[in-house]
Amino acid sequence: MATNRTTTKSTPNTPDTTEAKPSTMSRFFSRNGHDKTTTPPVKPQGPPKSVWREYFESAVITVIMALFGMTFIVQAVKVPTGSMQNTITIGDHLLVNKFIFAPGRSLPFLPQREIKRGDIIVFKYPGNPYDPKRDDRPDNRPILTNYVKRVIGLPGDHIRITGEDVIINGQAIPEHRIHATDYGDLTIEKKDAMARKLFPDASPRDVHLENAPLEVPDNVPPRNPNERYDVYFTKPEHAGVSFADSEEIIVPADNYFVMGDNRDNSEDSRFWGFVPRDLVIGRAMFVYWSYDESAPPSGWGIVFDFFKNTRWNRTGTLVK
Repeated sequence: MATNRTTTKSTPNTPDTTEAKPSTMSRFFSRNGHDKTTTPPVKPQGPPKSVWREYFESAVITVIMALFGMTFIVQAVKVPTGSMQNTITIGDHLLVNKFIFAPGRSLPFLPQREIKRGDIIVFKYPGNPYDPKRDDRPDNRPILTNYVKRVIGLPGDHIRITGEDVIINGQAIPEHRIHATDYGDLTIEKKDAMARKLFPDASPRDVHLENAPLEVPDNVPPRNPNERYDVYFTKPEHAGVSFADSEEIIVPADNYFVMGDNRDNSEDSRFWGFVPRDLVIGRAMFVYWSYDESAPPSGWGIVFDFFKNTRWNRTGTLVK
């Protein structure tokens, strides 16, 4: 007897999700048609660096870069005297470009050039062969002391000085002459009176007017177009020039004749001779900080004096 049976074929249960397979494009860009294999991360060898070690390594790198920069690129110098006033004042801190006058052949694609007349250079003091006793001062040692002056004579130039005129190769060089007052030349009575005028709340003995900039009158005529820089005269007789008015000197090869812009208060090539090329450090660029060393202390400490006596208006001033 036949019975009606319905046989149902059992199928295994499959999940609802569908497995993602790589596309043909991904296989096309894979190497040799195979899937890329990921490399497990490699753990660093040795113990982990401490915070102090990281600080130490950063400090060492910073010091090395600073030494490289100070040796070949820039150098910071402080101006302690007034021989370049008022172009550069006492208390100015300058950055010097050491790369521009680097020895050797200048390449056209590098910011290098030869020294020109009118450049303000920083150099190692060559010493005074005419008066060696002046080199015994601790602040005026040959080679160890840095000077800042303006280049007046180049190698081969014939130079003669007559009063206020500097005659080079038969022609007076154009300079903007200003007659100013040097507070350091005043008598004690006049100096005390000026100190009370400038700093009425301070005692005159705490004011150092010999470190103050020159006082320039208000009626100074403007520069002519051919006058590139200012020079200052404070003494009517312009005493102290070593070369006689009729004497002419010739600048030797690889040497320079330099003078301070404060012509009556500058020991320069008029007194001790020429500056050899290999003693030139670089060209003065700008003032990065200036402190008024003539101002009296405030009595509130060094920090307060820093903000009070800093010449903020000179920060960033180009030296030219």
